[in-house]
Amino acid sequence: MKTCVIGIDVGLTSAKAAAFDEAGYEIATVSAPNPRVAVSRERQEIDMRALWDVVAGVLRELHDGLVRDGWTVRGIGATGHGNGLYLVDEALAPVRTAIASTDSRAERVVASLDPETVESVRRVSGSMPWAAQPGVLLRWLHDNEPETLDAAAWALTCKDWITVCLTGAPSADLSDSSGCGLVNLRSREYEPAVFDMLGVPRDLMRLLPKLHPSDEVVGAVTAEAAALTGLPVGVPVVAGCMDCVASPLGAGSTESGDVTVIVGTWAINSVVVPADAEPPRVTINALLPDPRFMLAMEVAPTSAASIEWAANVLGDRAEHPVSPRELLEAAGDVPPLADGLIFLPFIHGAPEHLGASGTLLGIKGSHGYAHVARAVAEGITQYHRVQIEKVTSSEAKLSEAPWTLAGGGAKNPQWAQMFSDVVGHPMRRQLGTELGARGVASLAATGIGCDMAAWRVEPDPDLVVEPGPEQTQYAAQAAMFDRIIIAMGPVWEEYK
Repeated sequence: MKTCVIGIDVGLTSAKAAAFDEAGYEIATVSAPNPRVAVSRERQEIDMRALWDVVAGVLRELHDGLVRDGWTVRGIGATGHGNGLYLVDEALAPVRTAIASTDSRAERVVASLDPETVESVRRVSGSMPWAAQPGVLLRWLHDNEPETLDAAAWALTCKDWITVCLTGAPSADLSDSSGCGLVNLRSREYEPAVFDMLGVPRDLMRLLPKLHPSDEVVGAVTAEAAALTGLPVGVPVVAGCMDCVASPLGAGSTESGDVTVIVGTWAINSVVVPADAEPPRVTINALLPDPRFMLAMEVAPTSAASIEWAANVLGDRAEHPVSPRELLEAAGDVPPLADGLIFLPFIHGAPEHLGASGTLLGIKGSHGYAHVARAVAEGITQYHRVQIEKVTSSEAKLSEAPWTLAGGGAKNPQWAQMFSDVVGHPMRRQLGTELGARGVASLAATGIGCDMAAWRVEPDPDLVVEPGPEQTQYAAQAAMFDRIIIAMGPVWEEYK
């Protein structure tokens, strides 16, 4: 009998389900676009039932193909975008649309916090408060929608919602909850001081599900879920993890000092650090499934989301709509630095820049479509550099080996070269598999007792990109980029 495990990866843009054999090799992947609604310039929401319908659909298509080819599913795990807020009632039905991690409605809550209190809680939880954290959103709902909290029984993350739909039981895992800034990193329990800092009544801690290790089995596929997905009833489901953790797991970047740069809807820049160390002063520290380590991360919704936005804007009235891939290809038609055009990739804001918005500077009549395309790609890459430098300055120890580059930046060779030039370090392009799905599938395999030795990733030296001659030009652009961000701070603050 041929057996496999399934990893579900639900991002802000698409939902994927991928099957892997028990040696970690990908068998098949199915994906579909996710529902997400921009309610206003500050509010990004998700229809939870529609999201589950999408996930159930890709699972059914994937499983139908597995059955045809003689595969039997032994375990399942889900990963999803971290932070945001998914509220359900006692019957596990949504009480409102979910709030996405790109939402910025609660920025004023963050701006009102006492800096000394924030720092003391950061030392315990490892995370800085920002607008789309669950705790911050609970405070916003407490102030603006108290009836919603009255109706709620559980506060979930994205992957917890998918797990609930599969198993009929609420759960949470240590990676997601610590990455949401809710957990004491030492005790590995929820931290009441986080609620006190945010001005959220402690009795709302009743909404937080029991914490589990990421690879622990928390339930099994119910008859209802089986009817929608085609999966067999009773397949074990593990707690899973947040996507920022799943991708390094899938890439094999799990040893101390390993660096992973993910170019997804969010920019994720992470380094593995000892779990018993002082939490590096970064936006997020998330506990890894290996209890020896945690992941120190700088994150922002400033990466591929900007490519998608630019492609939509530039192709909106074109005879043929522009795809993100075509936009990146056009970027290669002009030299580095885009003839002085600079893009600040904050179309969905950024945790550490209150009020920040997407900004094009230096635009002239001589600039065309390709210049804008190049500036967008460069601006995204420069902000990845800013975040990597912040991780470095936190005294986290970074590996001298090539850093893992995943997502859109890895798939496009010209963009991968830009990354290596801008950050000034060799980058190893990670290709050929769905990293997030593979990472969480590995947790499912662990949870059901598979031998995990075969899942180890052997890096391909042919996919390493070294910094090239354009590194000097990008260093000059970096200095200008950093000065512009500082100068724009008061402007954004006034404009928001």
